[in-house]
Amino acid sequence: MTKLPQFDDLPPVDGMPQGCSWGIFDQNGEKDMYGTLNLLTPEAVQAAAAEIRQGVSISLNWPLGSIKIPGFFRKSLERQVMKLEDPQSGKIFAFDDEIHFNTQASSQWDSLCHVQHLPSELTYNGFKATVEGLENAADLPTLNRWHDRGCVVGRGVLIDFVSYAEAKGIDYSPFSGARIGPDEIEAIAAHQGTTFQEGDILIIRFGFSEALGRMTGNEQGQAMAGGRISGVEGSVDMARWLWNRHFAAIACDNIAVEALPPIIDGQERPPTDLVLHPWCLSLMGMPLGELWDLQKLADKCRQAKKYSFFLTSAPLNVPGAVGSPPNAVAIL
Repeated sequence: MTKLPQFDDLPPVDGMPQGCSWGIFDQNGEKDMYGTLNLLTPEAVQAAAAEIRQGVSISLNWPLGSIKIPGFFRKSLERQVMKLEDPQSGKIFAFDDEIHFNTQASSQWDSLCHVQHLPSELTYNGFKATVEGLENAADLPTLNRWHDRGCVVGRGVLIDFVSYAEAKGIDYSPFSGARIGPDEIEAIAAHQGTTFQEGDILIIRFGFSEALGRMTGNEQGQAMAGGRISGVEGSVDMARWLWNRHFAAIACDNIAVEALPPIIDGQERPPTDLVLHPWCLSLMGMPLGELWDLQKLADKCRQAKKYSFFLTSAPLNVPGAVGSPPNAVAIL
């Protein structure tokens, strides 16, 4: 167990709101780049291995390009298949493919450089990210740094809000704008018989990616624009609870983790609407995962009546990466 201060007891950081964890994980005069991933200690990983009971592995990765018309002017998936021919016979002996995609258009991790604290324009731990710095792989808390510590390995915990709503007769849609906060998450955990441990990777199912996956591109756009996107509360209270529970990271199957209002008059939501993003990423150093594929995991957890599991995730090792597919696997 680490001895982290509670949210309201974190040492003050000049110019930052209470709850800023900058400096907490620094060691030997070196500025930390991992944030709450530091809670994935060798002891935590060893304990997480005990979660493997059935030997069943489940991919949590939605197909690349699943958001058929990405928002915020992001590009859609482009893929080209190339054939390699023998120059003498002209026979094809192999195939390659090249892909071009925006890392926000399907299952992803957001690095601690993805969203900055707007008033200070700083990212986690006081780093100043720039386009040039990210392109040139400067010393920043980017996703390739995770490979230096063995990526993400630990105990995952699923909070299945979809199944809970069905069991409790709650009228719910992933496009209804439903918001759940600490009290609701604790109630779902109790309903499932789930307990939290320090260093857990919290994963919440809202049914968003599975609903979107059944739609055409136009239907996806209408669903996201015409209704509110359900998710967790974007509030200081939510950030406080996440920190005080000492989670290593949080991931969801929706587009932003927090609940979002509809697009108004065809205008994209500004980044400032992503209230929890600056709290988790830039102030607390807690990675966020979005658009994970959780239906199969939920089915297996429900059958086993057990919602904790061993989790591994290795993002792409791209120097300076802001985001990446999680390449996440749950093992029950």
